[in-house]
Amino acid sequence: MTAPVRIPADVDMEDRLLGRLTARQLVILGGTAAVLYLAWTALRAVVPVGVFLAAAAPVAAVAAALALGRRDGTSLDRLTLAAGRHYTSTRPPRHEATHPAVPGWLSHVAVPGPAGPDGPRRPLAPVQLPPRNVGNTGVVDLGEHGLAVVAVCSTVNFALRTPAEQDGLLAGFARYLHSLRAPVQALVRALPLDLSPRIAELHAAAPRLPHPALAAAAADHADYLSTLAEEYELLTRQVLLVFREPDPTRTPHGRRRGADQPEPSAQRGRAMRETETRLGRRLTEAGDLLAPVGITLTVLDADRAAAVLAAACHPGRLLPPTAPAHPGQIVTARRSR
Repeated sequence: MTAPVRIPADVDMEDRLLGRLTARQLVILGGTAAVLYLAWTALRAVVPVGVFLAAAAPVAAVAAALALGRRDGTSLDRLTLAAGRHYTSTRPPRHEATHPAVPGWLSHVAVPGPAGPDGPRRPLAPVQLPPRNVGNTGVVDLGEHGLAVVAVCSTVNFALRTPAEQDGLLAGFARYLHSLRAPVQALVRALPLDLSPRIAELHAAAPRLPHPALAAAAADHADYLSTLAEEYELLTRQVLLVFREPDPTRTPHGRRRGADQPEPSAQRGRAMRETETRLGRRLTEAGDLLAPVGITLTVLDADRAAAVLAAACHPGRLLPPTAPAHPGQIVTARRSR
C-alpha cells in the first residue's frame, strides 16, 4: 500500500540532512568547528582558555550568521560570495565607459550638454515615438521602421520537470532559435495583478452553487482574494514575442527607394500587405516550432496591442485594454488624488 508524500510548495528548497540544516549549512558550521578545534589543539599549551574563547567567539558567530542568516530569501553565504565576485571582478575605468547612441526617433529632440540652470535648455515638445498606428489585426505601424506584431507566450514549469524532460524542452527551444532568420524580441514583463474580475465571478457564482457549503467556500475564497489584493502588491508575469519587418519601401540605409519619384499609394499598400503576410508566416512558424515544448502563441488584437504600448510608456500601472487612439490624438490620463 502506498503512503502519501508531502511535496513542498517551494520545489527549489534544498534538502535537509540534519534537523533543519542543509548540506551547505553543515559544511560551514562543521568546517568552522573543525578549524577551531585544530587551532585549540595546537595552541592550548601556550594560550589560556579564556583568551582562546574570546578570539574564537567572533569567528563562530560569523560562521553561524553565514550559515543560518537569510536576506530576501537568499542565504548570507551566497550573498557574501556574490559581493566578493562583484568587487573582485575586472571593471573598466570610469573614463572608458561608453554611452549608447541616442535612437534616431529621439535625436532630433535630444539636448546636447548639461540641461540645467547654467546649461542650454529647449522648450518641451512632444516626443514622436516610432508607433504610428495599430491596425485592426494588431499590426503596429512603426513608420519608417516597418511593421511589428506582438504575441503572448504561455509559460512552462521547468523546475517540476525531470532532467530528461528539461533536456527535451531546451532542445525544442534551441531548434526554434536556430530557425530564426530575422530578429525577434522576447520581452518578460512584471505587471500588477488585478483580482477584481475573479472576485466578482466568485460572488456571482456562489448563490448558484448546488450546496450551501460550496457557496460559503466560494464566498470565503472571494474574501481571501480581496484581503490579498488590499494587503499585498500582487504581480504577474507576461512573456511577449515581438516580430518586426522593415519598411519594404526603404533601403537598408533608411532612405526611401526611388526618393526622386513619389511612390503610388496603391504600390505602397501592396508592399505593406506583403509585409503583413510575412509577419503572419513568421508567427505561424514560431507557433509550430514552440508547440512541441508546450508553448502556445496568441497574437494580440488591436485593443490589447495598444494597451501593451500604453503600458510600456507608463510602467507600474495596470492599464486595461481599450480602443486604440486615432493618429494625432493626444492621450491623457486622469490624475488620482
